[in-house]
Amino acid sequence: MFRQDDLPRDRSLWDRIFVAALGSPDPNGRQLDGMGGGLSSLSKVCVIGRSSRPDADVDYTFAQVAIRSASVDYSGNCGNMSSAVGPFAVDEGLVHSNGAEAVVRIHNTNTHKIIISRFAFDDGRAAVDGEFVLPGVIGTGAPIRLDFLDPGGAGTGKLLPTGNPFDQLELPDGRTGVSMVDAANPCVFVTAETMGMSGTELPDELDANPALLARLEALRIAASLRMGIAATPEEAVRKPSVPKIAMVTAPKDARTLSGERLSADSADVTIRMISLEQPHRAVPLTGAMCLAVASRIEGSVVHRVARPPARRDEPVRIAQPSGLTLVGASVRREGDSWHAEQATVYRTARRLMDGAVYVRASALV
Repeated sequence: MFRQDDLPRDRSLWDRIFVAALGSPDPNGRQLDGMGGGLSSLSKVCVIGRSSRPDADVDYTFAQVAIRSASVDYSGNCGNMSSAVGPFAVDEGLVHSNGAEAVVRIHNTNTHKIIISRFAFDDGRAAVDGEFVLPGVIGTGAPIRLDFLDPGGAGTGKLLPTGNPFDQLELPDGRTGVSMVDAANPCVFVTAETMGMSGTELPDELDANPALLARLEALRIAASLRMGIAATPEEAVRKPSVPKIAMVTAPKDARTLSGERLSADSADVTIRMISLEQPHRAVPLTGAMCLAVASRIEGSVVHRVARPPARRDEPVRIAQPSGLTLVGASVRREGDSWHAEQATVYRTARRLMDGAVYVRASALV
């Protein structure tokens, strides 16, 4: 997390600072000479500054830093990192709030969308301790509620970039049916069965299947072109964080990374998501929101495999490698078009450390 005031006004220097700070490019994929962790989920930067819009309290810019190359991708947002923005803004004095709860209006500059962050106070600072359990995170914490307003078209300007809930993409080995949806972040969904998988494989199993990952990457590149995110395959390769690609299937009995058994009855849909050609150990938050929205769109790949909700306001229970993720999704149909009104999730966040990060002077030359 960087305060924007601490960065150069010349934004052309930001990429070099971020890449050097995190330890990229590293052909070994470990980022030992930097703050990165060698995983896509551990190679991220957030820049927080005073808002440029009257309907927000802070501006938040997300940067996905590549690990093996010296590239920085600003084309999407990160939902999990969004949960840290409100508490950071309050604790840093960028936003002042009174009472037992803080409400911070966040303008994400990547998607030009507004996120409302709500969280409790503890002695004038963002609360840390609480009883909320987040699958994949040890222990409990204070909940942070995030309401992503009007999340459709975050990356492409349209909830359904092609106008269709279901499309066929041409690959060298034939046509593949997918759904391309843009809510919180652009995503392309394909059934696990289409890819020859069950959909309950754990990340290490997927990581050990280079042929599958290569086919999914080819599908992602084809979707990037069809969604208008990239004009050429080469440009799609340079934008590796969007669209995210996911395999989905119906609820099934499965094991989590911790060895816990998830029953099919506990979930509405199952997902395995890939980002930067790496299988996620938990579904990314923006991916979960896009999935929840897609599950409410009739005719989509996700809608076809998901358990139908008993009530319209029921959250979507998503089975993923680390457990269950619940996402609220409000979607309405207007004639032949669909509109995503809001997506709601809960997360936890706490400050681990603060200080100065050093980069080589030679990196800025």
